[in-house]
Amino acid sequence: MKTLINVFLGIFAVLMLQSCISSRRPNIDFFKQSGYDYKGAKFASFNVPLFLAKPFIKKALREDGESEEVIALIKKVSKIRVMTVDNGSKAMLNDYSKYLNDNDFEDWATIKHDGENVNVRVKQNGETIKNMMITVNSDKELVFVDVRGSFTADDISKVINAATDK
Repeated sequence: MKTLINVFLGIFAVLMLQSCISSRRPNIDFFKQSGYDYKGAKFASFNVPLFLAKPFIKKALREDGESEEVIALIKKVSKIRVMTVDNGSKAMLNDYSKYLNDNDFEDWATIKHDGENVNVRVKQNGETIKNMMITVNSDKELVFVDVRGSFTADDISKVINAATDK
């Protein structure tokens, strides 16, 4: 009986951790579309299992002396997906931007620094932000971060203010 329980727990752990596995297939919705010509782009993607990561993230933030505002924001995040693209093109990035516009994402910020661009877009339901898409591009390398949760612009403002006070 003890062996059966251990086997069951082992299978359960493997199933829960499978989202940690890195994949060569895209995990962001736009790039999952079949029929899109990626023209030699290479993908690397993974999902962050937050039920495992949140305790470690919160502990590390507290040890580093981060503010409680940052920790409170981490508590409100429900899912994070990260994808990198090598050999991406400007046309691909433009199509992705059009896709986000068509799906009710608002452009919140674009930061340009040393040839790199960071773009932040959010999808809101009233005052609540449900989805934040962060895009970092430099030459042929692209990084996409999909953050899902239930937080507000005020939560993000508190984190920014706490960071600028240091």
